[in-house]
Amino acid sequence: MHISVVIPVLNEQDSLPILCQEITAAFSGIAETDYEILIVDDGSTDETYAVATRLHEEDPRIKALQFRRNFGKAAALAAGFTNTRGEIIFTLDGDLQDDPAEIPHFLQVLNEGYDLVSGWKYPRLDPWTKTLPSKLYNAVLRLFSGIKLHDFDCGFKVYRRDVLNHLHLYGTMHRYIPVLAHWKGYRVGEKTIKHRPRSFGYSKFGVRRLFRGFFDFLTVVFLTEYGWRPLHLFGWAGLGSFGLGFLISVYLTVLWFSGEVIGNRPLLTLGVLLMIIGVQFFSIGLLAEMFVQSLARQEEPYVIRAKLV
Repeated sequence: MHISVVIPVLNEQDSLPILCQEITAAFSGIAETDYEILIVDDGSTDETYAVATRLHEEDPRIKALQFRRNFGKAAALAAGFTNTRGEIIFTLDGDLQDDPAEIPHFLQVLNEGYDLVSGWKYPRLDPWTKTLPSKLYNAVLRLFSGIKLHDFDCGFKVYRRDVLNHLHLYGTMHRYIPVLAHWKGYRVGEKTIKHRPRSFGYSKFGVRRLFRGFFDFLTVVFLTEYGWRPLHLFGWAGLGSFGLGFLISVYLTVLWFSGEVIGNRPLLTLGVLLMIIGVQFFSIGLLAEMFVQSLARQEEPYVIRAKLV
């Protein structure tokens, strides 16, 4: 069994040697396992890549990629997935807060029939400025996705290669990998992990990430629910808008036939505007359907688990 470990890092020069040592120790107790560690340097401004180079010289199983600038965690993960060859892929953050000793336990859960196992940092040792937004985010995501995970954004995860072959990461979409995998029909599990306080450096968490994550959340909801049937979303919105505008227009028409002047009534403008908006929603939905039809010729809207031919 070949296992790859992908570690996206940004300015983690002090933690990398310890992390790689702990990962090596975790794999030493797993029989018949070939593994590689890929460090993806997401535009660090310290000596992170130099440290990765030294680690590679000491152990060829440790490899590294370096971005020309900071492209974000989703891009770093996507590059890591593309440049590894493992049948099973682990992802870990480079800040030492996730304990690599959990690797054998995650493999046990994965072998229970799951395709993806996500970590749950419990108890979490971060300050409330991180834990409170995280709790709200996870609660909302559980509500809309139907997946009963406690920590969607945990960096400690293990995947089967087939899952990653059907994921396309960009922006901050890495935060919604369990949702995207679940929507594709993969089994998603969860495993508690020991969370450790940060030993070096500082957190890359910022308020801007909340706003970016919110818009990506809307994107995920749209893609998972209506990505292959956009007219079902825009059509209902168009039908509601046009229907309400039509009822307003009928009401004003009755008043006009009864002799009332309606040309100066704001309600007339509202009725006409709602009908125009309704037609526009329908038009957008039809255009989106045409785009989906062309996309379907390039990418099938399903994932095959097994085949007997």
